[in-house]
Amino acid sequence: MSRKNNKSSFLSLLILVAIVAGALFVYFSSTFERVAPTIKLKNNGYWNLKKPLQLTITDNSGIKEYKVSLKRKSGLVEMAHEEPLTEDKSINIKLKPPRTAYTMKDKDIEIIVTVKDISKWNFLKGNSSTEVFKLHIDKRRPKLSIVANSYKISHGGAALVIFEASDENMDKLYIETNKKRKFKAEPFYKEGYYISLIAWPIRSSTFRANIVAKDKAGNVAETYIPLYLKSKDYRLSKITIKDKFLKGKIADLAEEFEETQGVFKPLEQFKIINEDVRAKNEALIHRLTSEVPKKMISNFKIKPMYPLRNGQVVAHFGDHRKYYYNGKFISEAYHLGLDLASHAMAPIITKNTGTVVFTDYNGLYGNNLIISHGLGLYTIYGHCSSIDVAVGDKVAANTKIANTGKTGYAMGDHLHFGVLVQGVEVRPQEWMDKQWIKLNITNIIKSAKKIINQE
Repeated sequence: MSRKNNKSSFLSLLILVAIVAGALFVYFSSTFERVAPTIKLKNNGYWNLKKPLQLTITDNSGIKEYKVSLKRKSGLVEMAHEEPLTEDKSINIKLKPPRTAYTMKDKDIEIIVTVKDISKWNFLKGNSSTEVFKLHIDKRRPKLSIVANSYKISHGGAALVIFEASDENMDKLYIETNKKRKFKAEPFYKEGYYISLIAWPIRSSTFRANIVAKDKAGNVAETYIPLYLKSKDYRLSKITIKDKFLKGKIADLAEEFEETQGVFKPLEQFKIINEDVRAKNEALIHRLTSEVPKKMISNFKIKPMYPLRNGQVVAHFGDHRKYYYNGKFISEAYHLGLDLASHAMAPIITKNTGTVVFTDYNGLYGNNLIISHGLGLYTIYGHCSSIDVAVGDKVAANTKIANTGKTGYAMGDHLHFGVLVQGVEVRPQEWMDKQWIKLNITNIIKSAKKIINQE
């Protein structure tokens, strides 16, 4: 009896081992994986029924079948139904709207996606997933129209535009030039109206600007700003570098910049300072002067800018300077401000109210002061010997803010005066001209208000 019992027990053990082994095989085998497919729809909750929806399905074993339906008030409409039976772990599907979708009046729909994988789990039925995506349908482009704008813009100059833009699902609103530079707009006067200064960069030979409005569904409206383009002749200066200059000013500057540490050849030092250090300094200025207020404004009053009493122009805006040494071209740069000089450490006065956004040493610009005047308009003051204000200060018109000097890349005591529109250097002469301000700022705002009040 004991022999029979031993055989029976051994057989039972073998069966149990086989069952456990089989269970472990099923549990750990990729053929019987138990993770349900993942379904993702690339969308922000809005659809204009123009661009296909991007659907991505992923699974650890592979896709056996997927079905996509559009649910609206009148019922379900099938968008896609495939049985790819693929071992690919991920598939991408472009979902085009059914033809009947273009005539539907539903504002809200659901996209229902059901997926089965090729796993043998669940008694060979595999794993399945269902996701429901709610979408708001928006087929209309934003409303966009120009109210008033400057008649012309000069190369290196600025202009003003006021426009109307509305959409219940507005997402982005900006002005874009032919060089892909974007300018932000600020709410103006009444709901749905906007105002913006724009600029034609000195380094761009051509200029064109469009107002662009995009809603969350991807609908886009564009309007061309009709501006007469006025060309300007800027000076090209060929400057010969002397050894005295290299061993003097450049050697002194090279000691303070990290970019020139370990560089001992004077010409290399000059090239690094004139190009790399300059680019770094200008990048800081551009970043600080690119901000535009978001609050609504009803007016923008600006007075002609005369920062230095009896100041004489010693260097013009837009000068294209090419540097040579022993007849060989070495480097180049654009002078992006107006250099003014009177007497040593002369008082610098701001003629307009503003907020101080920067007061620090900035490489070639020396002691550098930057003031925001609103609407993305900034003024900068370089080479100062001293600065009387601090970041965050609200300065009133006719306030002394600093003194001229020769800090940074300056050969003598003077003021580097610059004007920027949303990070773009523009001609200071325009903002020093009472008539230009009247024609391009004051009159445009008055005209726009009159038109808006009539609507």
